[in-house]
Amino acid sequence: MAVNAEMIDSQLQLIFEDGIDLEGKAVYRTKSFNNVKTTATSEQLHTVAAALEPLQQLVLSTIERNDEFMIYEA
Repeated sequence: MAVNAEMIDSQLQLIFEDGIDLEGKAVYRTKSFNNVKTTATSEQLHTVAAALEPLQQLVLSTIERNDEFMIYEA
């Protein structure tokens, strides 16, 4: 049985440092951008994140991409 996976959705998440809690651990805040083109490359997403970073008040910690796949039998 052959199984295929097709990317159906992608999301860009920018994770920012939002301070430190009472225990001394970093607190993070996430901004999500939905409906990212599934054909977008990692380099393109990094370029977008770099362009958005100066517009933010918080320090950018991490750039993440979350992809959603549909898995089906071929």
